Amino acid sequence: MTIDRRNALRLASLAAAGAGITGGLAGAARAAGSGPKGSWAKGSWTEGSGTEGSGPGGSRPAARQLVLTGKRTAADIPDVLVPGTSYFVHYELRDADGNPVGTESAQCTPVTVGPDGAFVLASLVLLLADGMITASTAFQRPLPALTEVLVAPRRWSHLFAVTGGTAAYDAATGSVTIEHLSREDDVLTIGLD
Repeated sequence: MTIDRRNALRLASLAAAGAGITGGLAGAARAAGSGPKGSWAKGSWTEGSGTEGSGPGGSRPAARQLVLTGKRTAADIPDVLVPGTSYFVHYELRDADGNPVGTESAQCTPVTVGPDGAFVLASLVLLLADGMITASTAFQRPLPALTEVLVAPRRWSHLFAVTGGTAAYDAATGSVTIEHLSREDDVLTIGLD
């Protein structure tokens, strides 16, 4: 069997994806049993009101929930997604009062691409005033032609599993839901156990 460049890239991507998933699961396993140690600097965390959790179907309420809005400031999403070819997005984050509170950055790698979208692996880093939250996911992404339009964009969302963090979020567990409202805007709902 001969392996051409394209097949080699696919194999390398799948190997990297497998390593990423394994690393994310290891991080989640290390974090199991201990929640975040700090609290949001401005007190914007809502205690015990989250509706998503780590139970089956998100049935267990999150202990702390924070909703932030993001404005995209950088991205290299290609017009045509290619398996194994990564892209990134970067957003500036604001709280409910419109105050800047940090950044959201994601590195995404399509694994498969079809007429209805792409299956993508992604790593997320939220740099906030009191620490960093890391998360990862695998999700079905609509093709950019459907999601990057400027007029009447199609809304879509995906869920990340929190794999850990630093400072106030050391050993954090929970989830981050990102809803893409438009090409440039998203809303993050961070629920920590």
